[in-house]
Amino acid sequence: MSYESNENDLKAGMEVVGKLNFLQKAGSAISDDLRSHTIEMLFGKVWTRPGLEMQERSMITLAGLIALNRENELRLHFRGARNLGISRGKLEEIIFHLAHYAGWPNAVSSSNILEEVWTEMDNE
Repeated sequence: MSYESNENDLKAGMEVVGKLNFLQKAGSAISDDLRSHTIEMLFGKVWTRPGLEMQERSMITLAGLIALNRENELRLHFRGARNLGISRGKLEEIIFHLAHYAGWPNAVSSSNILEEVWTEMDNE
């Protein structure tokens, strides 16, 4: 069964993904249907809702990913946060704060990933 997309939401989602600018690092392991659904629903509907700015949504997403220790997604969203102009210092403070709620191992892993992503982007 193939997913039927909504062209307006897909376009809005692509605009968000373009601002995050991490699609080229996302890999191609997911199906075309899942990719389209993610762009349309998550980025086209959720990330474009009123009430939160894109930088706020990025930081909230990172907090969830840090707490859940989702390393692959953290790599993408640290990259996206930097592309949105969120400073490394602010990201380090988020990790520090969450160490007390999500655990030191998650904070250490997240710090290591942030360092890898920041270094990689500096070298691009």
